[in-house]
Amino acid sequence: MLSYSPLWETMEKQNVSTYTLINKHGINPRTINNLKHDKSITMFTLERLCHILHCTPNDIVNFTEE
Repeated sequence: MLSYSPLWETMEKQNVSTYTLINKHGINPRTINNLKHDKSITMFTLERLCHILHCTPNDIVNFTEE
C-alpha cells in the first residue's frame, strides 16, 4: 500500500503548500487529490516533486503492508 505521509512532512518542513505546488509549479489539482487519498502517481510526477522539493523519493512516498 502507498502512503504519502512523508510528502506532507517534507512539505511542512520546507513550508510548501499544495497551493504552491498547483499555482507556482503547475502540479495538476487531480494529482494533489490522488496524493491526499494515497492513490498512485506517475514516475514523472514523482520526479517533478523530488525536483521541486529537493529531496529523494523516500521523502515523498513509502510502501506499507496492508
